[in-house]
Amino acid sequence: VTMSGRAGVIRKLDEAVINRIAAGEVVQRPVNAVKELIENSLDAKATSIQITVKSGGLKLLQIQDNGCGIQKEDLPIVCERFTTSKLEKFEDLNKIASYGFRGEALASISHVAHVTITTRTADSPCAFRAHYSDGKLVAPKPGMSCDPKPCAGNQGTQISFEDLFYNMPTRRSAMRSGSEEHAKIADVVTKYAIHNSGVAFTLKKQTETVADLRTTSNASIVDNIRTLYGPNIARELLSVDIQDAKLGFQLHGQVTNANFSTKKCIFLLFINHRLVECTALRHAVGSVYAAYLPKNSHPFVYMSLELAPANVDVNVHPTKREVHFLHEDSIVESIQQGLEQRLLGCNTSRTYSQQMLLPGASQPLSLDAESEKRAEKTYAWHMVRTDAREQTLEAFLPLSGVTQGKGMTATTDTLMESDQNELETDAAVRMDTCGSQAEEVVRINERDQGEARRSAEHAVNPGGSKSSSRKRPLSDTDSDKINLSGLNQPHRRIIRLTSVLNLRQAVMDSEHTGLRDMMQNYKFVGCCTESLALIQYRTKLFIVNFSRLSKELFYQLTIFDFGNFGALKLSDPPSLYDLALLGLEQPNSGWTPENGSKEETAEHISNIICSKAEMLLDYFSMEISEDGRLESLPWLLDKYIPDMDNLPNFVLRLATEVDWETEQVCFETLSRQCSEFYKYRPSTEQIEVQSAADRDDETDESVQMEHQQDATSSCDRPQGWKWVVEHVLFPAFRTVLIPPKKFMEDSTIIEVANLPDLYKVFERC
Repeated sequence: VTMSGRAGVIRKLDEAVINRIAAGEVVQRPVNAVKELIENSLDAKATSIQITVKSGGLKLLQIQDNGCGIQKEDLPIVCERFTTSKLEKFEDLNKIASYGFRGEALASISHVAHVTITTRTADSPCAFRAHYSDGKLVAPKPGMSCDPKPCAGNQGTQISFEDLFYNMPTRRSAMRSGSEEHAKIADVVTKYAIHNSGVAFTLKKQTETVADLRTTSNASIVDNIRTLYGPNIARELLSVDIQDAKLGFQLHGQVTNANFSTKKCIFLLFINHRLVECTALRHAVGSVYAAYLPKNSHPFVYMSLELAPANVDVNVHPTKREVHFLHEDSIVESIQQGLEQRLLGCNTSRTYSQQMLLPGASQPLSLDAESEKRAEKTYAWHMVRTDAREQTLEAFLPLSGVTQGKGMTATTDTLMESDQNELETDAAVRMDTCGSQAEEVVRINERDQGEARRSAEHAVNPGGSKSSSRKRPLSDTDSDKINLSGLNQPHRRIIRLTSVLNLRQAVMDSEHTGLRDMMQNYKFVGCCTESLALIQYRTKLFIVNFSRLSKELFYQLTIFDFGNFGALKLSDPPSLYDLALLGLEQPNSGWTPENGSKEETAEHISNIICSKAEMLLDYFSMEISEDGRLESLPWLLDKYIPDMDNLPNFVLRLATEVDWETEQVCFETLSRQCSEFYKYRPSTEQIEVQSAADRDDETDESVQMEHQQDATSSCDRPQGWKWVVEHVLFPAFRTVLIPPKKFMEDSTIIEVANLPDLYKVFERC
């Protein structure tokens, strides 16, 4: 529309104007030209790229590589628009694997600068040099031919352009100082040097002999990060590898852990080897690090994301600074979750450098440990206000009756004779199995003079304090000095069975060192339910499933104390046949009429166990009489008696779940069944193992109401079980248990809070 309001005349722009406008979009500043030419060199399979600049690339910018070069026949059109060797038709964009594809880089540069190209291919006897302006060949001097001239040169291509934006004075005047443009060029070259670790990059100013940036072709990504960003970043790097076959992506990268932070975020992102920006991914990474780094601090992040070419749209920005890809939100979320998993626990260590004394220097005055501790400033959010070594008075006052499960009460009285010739500890155990009203009495006969001394020690220091703590024996030689089971026999057997040694080694190999340290230095907080308890470790609060911990504890006790158990004598030994029959009556026994009658099955189970009586007595202290009665059980832990309500199920599983054929498998499965029987069982679990038939026959309304109360509220149970958990089981966890790695994956131990994060929450409030 003209000034007079009349419609203007639409005209076709001159070709030179069109090309100059397009050049201004592609080459916005010298760094854009450098990026385009570096990508051309990488497409040419170059292993060495040298970049020389003058005045930030405004007066001179030269890039030389040792790639495949340009054919002489292609030189006349190499600077024309839309001339490329990367694709032929539009559909090729769906599988493009090269950096360039539009053929606009050299054309755009030739419209805003004077371009000179020197190139030589592997099969050419010499190099050729050509000069360009506005996309066309021009003569180097007036009166000379514009055809490419032969000259001396190495294999590869050297592209030089001078007086950038000489014909665009407004753009040229908008450029800032040459040093600022040089810094932008160095930043881009640095990023490409890190990503392309197999290519040697060199960047220098024309008038200087020392390079501002230099990498070698045999350096790794971490080596290049160390060279270009410094050792402070390199020493704190974490390798990140994330892939998802469903979303079709792979990500490899190097990120810093919580030890490093900087005021400005360093974020290097390559998608299909293109240096691009992705705002969504950048924000996702920043949100992950916000939980680990102080406010206004940022990490170093290098990521290389590889996607199927068909899922990436590279033709969305004139300078190729951005790309679009399918499933962007899902991929970003998956990367965020993977990065968060990688960073978990990385803030538990710090690295400090030490300064060694010079030769002849005087020795500084040494401070005692207490003075050094007072000199170090400890922030409130790093203070540990508990001591794992402290005890409570409750530990010195054990209950006379310790309730460990419904229908079972164990009472232990210790008698010490003056001559210490004999010690007898009576433990009465009331058994109410599957609704039965019969009572069984457990008598423990100990024939060891040293037991009197050990019992006296426990009377002074119960609960497994430091003075009586026992570490896990690593061998039977050490086991001669250590007792983990209930009896302190005068001489421990040395077990050299390969199968047992293999099982012990498997336990040691599965150890999680971090959990081991936590279990040795925790502070017991209290029981939440009859299977969960809270413990504090340093500045973190954990909730632990002590029922699962006790199962693993008794398995390890069975393996490491193999063949050296004490005996839990039953004063009225039950019949294996009767126990098996009771076990088959339970709804979870797995018995079906196809297996035969219950009586026949019970007889078969009794015969199987009786046939192994000699081995069970020798290795597991399970004594079986000639008439098939169970006279004793192994005593695994002081002051702890298993829930006898589950004894029928234990007998049933000995016959059905133990592999009696192979030695190592037999010992392992048998130990697993022992741990299943001995583990601490919440009241709700004990009610579930009650026999449905017995409930129909023997229970009245009052008993049913009692069971319902037990199942619905742990507060209604006698409080003795809490004493057993705190002063028997948890001290054993501290001194004996070797926590396996699986506890970090199966929710046995879960972190619920930590002091530093709580302080961050309150700071934000």
